[in-house]
Amino acid sequence: MSHPASTTVQQLGRQIGLPDAPLILDVRLAEDAGDDPRLLPASDSRPAAEVAAWGPGLRGRDVVVVCQRGLKLSEGVAAWLRHEGARAAVLEGGFAAWRDARLPLLEPAAIPPRDAQRRTVWVTRARPKVDRIACPWLIRRFIDPAAVFLFVAASQVEAVAERFGATPFDIEGVFWTHRGDGCTFDTMLEEFGLRTPTLERLALLVRGADTARPDLAPQAAGLLAASLGLSRLHQDDLRQLEAGLSLYDAFHLWCRDATEEVHNWPASGFR
Repeated sequence: MSHPASTTVQQLGRQIGLPDAPLILDVRLAEDAGDDPRLLPASDSRPAAEVAAWGPGLRGRDVVVVCQRGLKLSEGVAAWLRHEGARAAVLEGGFAAWRDARLPLLEPAAIPPRDAQRRTVWVTRARPKVDRIACPWLIRRFIDPAAVFLFVAASQVEAVAERFGATPFDIEGVFWTHRGDGCTFDTMLEEFGLRTPTLERLALLVRGADTARPDLAPQAAGLLAASLGLSRLHQDDLRQLEAGLSLYDAFHLWCRDATEEVHNWPASGFR
């Protein structure tokens, strides 16, 4: 039975991908992570033995702590974090329970190196429309909630990437870009190991909007229209990104929970 300082894999699975999802901390021992190095989506690995050093920085945060089986390591780290003022819970059954439930796991080799503040840093062309908002949404919600995005002149993307240690995306000739009929969003789903039914459904909308194929899904045209409108509403790319995150949050939840729901007028029983 759950207690106030724990959460189940089903509960956490419903939270991941939402803007108010808790911070997920992987505190597995090196030997456990070595047996299966994959990570829960949006998780960050921290050494349990050093919680006294890094724990104070999480004051006021909602945190879920994950060790191999949800026992002493995660219980101890969560208790320490609560002492430091975080709202910390343990994932019941730990990494093993998440893996055995066949919930999505990230391929760590695909995640770019983090900077001194433990953030991944990405760079792409300025004035984003579809893919260059969809990909940052995916990264912020499922890979690295603290990720940094740099929008620069198209001719300078690769030079900025080299000079500032950033990962270039959605330009020709780099790893994170279109492949075949897919867009960069599709590439990221494949490489990160995030091929879930919900994200596959969302990818169809993104692909249709980004590659001029509205026939792929009826909602693709609406996504394109909203994306172009946001681009004209916001001259600042970062403000556009923040607005676009909410747009993709809404489409994500539609893909997850509401594809069968319809809205009729007049409503049944209306007088």
